[in-house]
Amino acid sequence: MAAEIHSRPQSSRPVLLSKVEGHQDVVSAALLIPKEDGVITASEDRTIRVWLKRDSGQYWPSIYHTMSSPCSAMAYHPDSRRIFVGQDNGAIMEFHISEDFNKMNFVKTYPAHQNRVSAITFCLTSEWVISTGHDKCISWMCTRSGSMLGRHYFTSWASCLQYDHETQHAFVGDYSGQITLLKLEQNTCSVITTLKGHEGGITSLWWDPVQRLLFSGASDHSIIMWDIGGRKGRTLLLQGHHDKVQAICYIQLTRQLVSCSADGGIAVWNMDISREEAPQWLESDSCQKCEQPFFWNIKQMWDTKTLGLRQHHCRKCGQAVCGKCSTKRSSYPIMGFEFQVRVCDSCFESIKDEDRTSLATFHEGKHNISHMSMDISRGLMVTCGSDRIVKIWDMTPVVGCSLATGFSSR
Repeated sequence: MAAEIHSRPQSSRPVLLSKVEGHQDVVSAALLIPKEDGVITASEDRTIRVWLKRDSGQYWPSIYHTMSSPCSAMAYHPDSRRIFVGQDNGAIMEFHISEDFNKMNFVKTYPAHQNRVSAITFCLTSEWVISTGHDKCISWMCTRSGSMLGRHYFTSWASCLQYDHETQHAFVGDYSGQITLLKLEQNTCSVITTLKGHEGGITSLWWDPVQRLLFSGASDHSIIMWDIGGRKGRTLLLQGHHDKVQAICYIQLTRQLVSCSADGGIAVWNMDISREEAPQWLESDSCQKCEQPFFWNIKQMWDTKTLGLRQHHCRKCGQAVCGKCSTKRSSYPIMGFEFQVRVCDSCFESIKDEDRTSLATFHEGKHNISHMSMDISRGLMVTCGSDRIVKIWDMTPVVGCSLATGFSSR
């Protein structure tokens, strides 16, 4: 089935099913309601809204609730119909939505943070609400008592969060570009490791508990896949976006990664093939091809009576090279480089035309995306952003989820 999906023609693209408009400010989060034709949105205009699809095909708000502070993050637990809304003032509010999605009852407020809440997750088995915020911390609180269980502080804003319910491991991305893996206990936590690879702030995380893979998107326009489970330390770099990566979702069934960027780019990456790890950049005082000195190598410049050259790196072999030995550019999708990058002349010669075949498809969302979520079982995706518009997409032409599960998008 996976092969059939990946052999689809490049012309296949996401189908825009609906636009939901009416917010007065940035829509910070939007979630599709499983098994319902409905969307829940949280906005900087201080509203939580539940939109249900009417017979006319239009989405109308069945619930419209105004909060005391702009809404910055949201988590929804479909089985219990509990919704947790993070706000600019640091508080998280819990509500319970009625079975017909026409009423929302307030449950309690959690004093989770001192500043804007950036991400929330809810764990039913432990009855914890876990969140990160711009006060540089992760907090976990008991949903039964509403009391704070623990906090852990980072050196910069905590921007995104993923949680493994089975192992109680939390992954926290921050604005310094670091990801911290924590083990949360009832009243304490321990740092397992830190992952460093991005050159910009972490903007999105996705954890796949089946393959034990962590995906991170960042403001450096790149995505990294971290193999947490096996082959420790193995990382794959994916570069194809031209703006910061705002949201990612890995579809375990079809081995595809969907990512969205701030410029409206939607990418679908084929992860069902053996990819090559990008090499570490090598350090040298002179070009590793022609041996000409780099400009800081004063001794060799003096000895050879030559001017020092600027250092570059070949993205394929990682060698330190001068501009004359790296005059070519090439894409190399097997290593994650979907657009042309600098390669040394000898590596350029070794890249065949078939090596340049794209392993991702790129699509235009036509709005600046700040948040995305998917209903994988139906192959539906919702995107929202600072243009105040929420878009609902049928992604089955590019990811084939409904083919694999038997659901239809209707």
